[in-house]
Amino acid sequence: MSTITMYGFWRSLAAYRVRIALNLKGIAYEEIPVDILNGAQHSSDYDRINAEHVLPTLVDGDVTLFQSLPMLEYLDERFPEPALLPKGAADRAYARALALITVADAHPLVVPRVRKHLAASFGADAEAIDGWARHFMSEGLATYEKLFGRRAPAPYAVGERPTIADICFASHMAGARFFKCPLDAFPLCRALSERLDAIPAFASAHPLKQPGAPAL
Repeated sequence: MSTITMYGFWRSLAAYRVRIALNLKGIAYEEIPVDILNGAQHSSDYDRINAEHVLPTLVDGDVTLFQSLPMLEYLDERFPEPALLPKGAADRAYARALALITVADAHPLVVPRVRKHLAASFGADAEAIDGWARHFMSEGLATYEKLFGRRAPAPYAVGERPTIADICFASHMAGARFFKCPLDAFPLCRALSERLDAIPAFASAHPLKQPGAPAL
């Protein structure tokens, strides 16, 4: 029996990524909410679990992991089917690169601690902070759109089944919608997002489908 626990929160895009992977692989898990909007990630109890005070944290027996992308690869090695990475070396590298557009380049710039720092250190108001977030999420979408145009998703980002690239892209699209990014300039992104949203493992993992999320 699986012993997996995830510390997450409905609003966490990184937790959304791991939730998708767990769903795709059919892994039973318990999710313990940590309210990042009220600062619960900075509590002394959570500090003992995650020294970085971020979400998610994945606990599998006596293994504790932080950072979503290593979690995805850990789950892929621990539960090999269905695989979250393509077979060929070039495709595997490409899937990781697509994932990092979100995980390394865009998402870190819009997380709560960055938004709070903009307000506290530079006096940015809510409108300016949301504009900052829209800028970086839209930059990521523009990159995805170009890459999808050069190598059209068929039907997913890297081939015939969802990979870590699709998982991370799905979280990017969720973030873009949270920050109300205009999407008209990104038809390929919108089309892939619609295909992913039709997959139950993606749909049921969506932030707005989680306990505590605002009503749709």
